[in-house]
Amino acid sequence: METLFTILLVIFSLGLIAVVLLQKGKSAGLSGAISGGAEHLFGKQKARGLDLFLQRLTIALAVGFFVLAMVVAYLVKTA
Repeated sequence: METLFTILLVIFSLGLIAVVLLQKGKSAGLSGAISGGAEHLFGKQKARGLDLFLQRLTIALAVGFFVLAMVVAYLVKTA
């Protein structure tokens, strides 16, 4: 049982790393800070579909990772 949860923990951690790396940064250095402020001021709409999906997937994977980490820690302690 402990092995199964450990494997799931590794899968969740790799998925979390991949999803975080797929997300766009909020700015691209100095040019992003200048144009980002103008876009915010004038209300430019960006493609929210994929960004929103990746954000929700990141939250789900993070919650799963922490829950699995607690379960694995409990199983190791009681074994």
